[in-house]
Amino acid sequence: MKIGFEIDPKEYKGPFNLDLTINSGQTSQPAWLMKDGYFQELLRFDNKLCLIKIQQENVEGTLNIEAETEADLELESIRTKLMDIFSLNDDLNDFYDFLRKDSELKPTIDFCSGLRLFKAHDPFECIISSISSANCSIIRWNRSIRDIKSKWGEEYNSNSNSWYTFPSPDILKNVPEHDLEEMDRCETNLPDDHSFEKNLKSCGVGYRAKFMIKTAEIVQNQINIDAIHKMSYNNAFETMLDLPGVGPKVADCILFYGFGFKEAFPVDVWIGRIVSEMYFQGKEIKPLKAREFGMKKFANRAGYVQLYMFHYARKSGLLDRIRQLNKS
Repeated sequence: MKIGFEIDPKEYKGPFNLDLTINSGQTSQPAWLMKDGYFQELLRFDNKLCLIKIQQENVEGTLNIEAETEADLELESIRTKLMDIFSLNDDLNDFYDFLRKDSELKPTIDFCSGLRLFKAHDPFECIISSISSANCSIIRWNRSIRDIKSKWGEEYNSNSNSWYTFPSPDILKNVPEHDLEEMDRCETNLPDDHSFEKNLKSCGVGYRAKFMIKTAEIVQNQINIDAIHKMSYNNAFETMLDLPGVGPKVADCILFYGFGFKEAFPVDVWIGRIVSEMYFQGKEIKPLKAREFGMKKFANRAGYVQLYMFHYARKSGLLDRIRQLNKS
């Protein structure tokens, strides 16, 4: 069954740039793949698979959507899900009014117009993506997550193309960590040229493999992931810190990109330096201080401000200048 529909810009407040949002490096999920003029991704609706194709002919233009599924799905449930993933209910006009009141943040609007929170459609995928992203390039962790999906996710075929869901915690917790463990689990009489690539390290996640497996086990057995969004921010933050490989920055990434906690302010070394350059005359500040500053100053807009800060720094040349200063 194929369903075609549109989402008109009049249905949301403020601009929306689909391409910019999908390709901004948010750790909710890898960027959706561009095929035949559409961004495409396989989503799950109440355990029913649906291939989504979405395009925007021009910035701030109408969203054209095609949904392909073998299940019986209501159009409204698909529309609601996409409105949530692309945060189309967030009022960017109000957010831009807030940015214009701050001389340091006002310039970010021109570089980031239409950039929205790219919220996870699978919170567990966001948790693993965020762990994978630590000290890793966007291209690399995107590739790693796609590899994990293709090896252990549920497959859906469309027009000779294969799409995959992200594996459940129950599946991922049982994946071999490295090739030696995979080898030990295999039967004898394997071909001499057999390559062992059904292990997490073969997906390029390195030392993070053991964190991912243990995290999957904890999520499966100890955490009700569907209850996280109902927690207070502080309780949710502490819950994320209990996961292996999750420090304050990764915890805040998970809470913002995965569950929509907008008071989260993810800080790594580079965000710390950007905050320093914009608000502390370039004086060195610790990530913890930068995080506390961001959460206090920007309150329930902190996550969005961090998103705009980082994209602005990348595109305006600020990040390059900071890198040069730290080399000298």
